[in-house]
Amino acid sequence: MKKVERVLIVGAGTMGQQIGYQCAACGLDVTLYDTSEEALAKALTTMEKIGKAMEAGGRVSPEAAKAAMALIRTTTDLAEAGKDADLVSESVPEDPRLKASVFASLHAICPDHTLFTTNTSTLVPSMIAEHTGRPDRFVALHFHDVRITNIVDIMPHPGTSEETLSAIREFVFQIEQYPIELKKEQHGYVFNTMLSQLFGSALTLASRKVASVEDIDRAWMGIMKTAVGPFGIMDSIGLETIWKVTDYWAQVTKDPQSQKNGEFVKAYVDAGDLGVKTQKGFYSYPDPAFISPEFMKGIK
Repeated sequence: MKKVERVLIVGAGTMGQQIGYQCAACGLDVTLYDTSEEALAKALTTMEKIGKAMEAGGRVSPEAAKAAMALIRTTTDLAEAGKDADLVSESVPEDPRLKASVFASLHAICPDHTLFTTNTSTLVPSMIAEHTGRPDRFVALHFHDVRITNIVDIMPHPGTSEETLSAIREFVFQIEQYPIELKKEQHGYVFNTMLSQLFGSALTLASRKVASVEDIDRAWMGIMKTAVGPFGIMDSIGLETIWKVTDYWAQVTKDPQSQKNGEFVKAYVDAGDLGVKTQKGFYSYPDPAFISPEFMKGIK
């Protein structure tokens, strides 16, 4: 199977930016696609900041950081974007119908050898595999925050070919990531399965007014000795994403408490408080209360 040289990132949001930058920093040609020129312009600005943060943290060399941005191009023309891609990484909203539609369009555009991957956080690839037109060349390839970790989840579906899995493993190492390979489909992969339980518990405690957001975080931080609690983590992910995932599963399961948790987060989303990206969520940024030494003393 052809070695990956050209990567198409579909979706210029938070994860699309990070995945695209990581690929470019490892010398691959990257095309970033979105339907919005404004979103693409913002993405380039953010990707430069990602590069500076990764350089400061020693995750990329100064030379690689400088070269990376020159390898990234943007477009709102999907046909142009996909015509020479070796691998597609999709990061559009967590709607299986939308993802299926995107891949169906890409199947008609991309070369036969192009590998299709979805960065979905909560869905499983078999939900949309047949819609891709090439289920044997399709897997879930899920990235975490590339600024701080190099863990990537590989989740095939029953129809994924061994040849595809081998090529995906090679690609993961090519972009200096470490693969966690699932043996069967699992909503939420490995880490997110554990993390979603933490978020669900924290949101239940808050929505039922058992304790404040701050005290829930203090409990986790104080006992587990972490620098941030579940609500701080949710802010960094983005509350719109947290709400969409929570609401999706609330609708699927019809669980009343999950629905209340979704409503709790949606109040922040409706107010425009989306977390770190808007400088306000459960906490205010760039100096959230939980970074203060006084926070663990219960001083608000």
